[in-house]
Amino acid sequence: MNSRRGHFSTTLTTKRKLSLLKMMRKTRPAFDIGEEPLGKIGGHDIELYLDVERPYPPILRRPLYPESLETRKEIQKHVNTVLDMDVIRKIGHNEIVQITTPVLITWHHGKSRLCGDFRSLKNYTKSDRNLYPKQT
Repeated sequence: MNSRRGHFSTTLTTKRKLSLLKMMRKTRPAFDIGEEPLGKIGGHDIELYLDVERPYPPILRRPLYPESLETRKEIQKHVNTVLDMDVIRKIGHNEIVQITTPVLITWHHGKSRLCGDFRSLKNYTKSDRNLYPKQT
């Protein structure tokens, strides 16, 4: 269980804080995780439909990219953060994973950002139809 607590920014006015809290309570099912209400976004799982059947092509099982020591430390820091938030889970040593996606760090204004490389997966994913509604 994640022991960290969220806090409002000190730059928010009381009126803004109350407005934000009201919105979070109104949309509580999107954020509720049972024992920690308003803790993480849930209920937004998606299913991907692939254009290819098993066994999947080797391009979908990508190895790690070579990274510097500094970048590897940043990747581990970000991965630990999303593990603590229960956004991702560790894969057991006995689990067979047929699709893997390498992660990399991008830097913007001195801050690191964790990104997944989904380019190869995108080539085998069926795209959504009617992405934008028709306007008549």
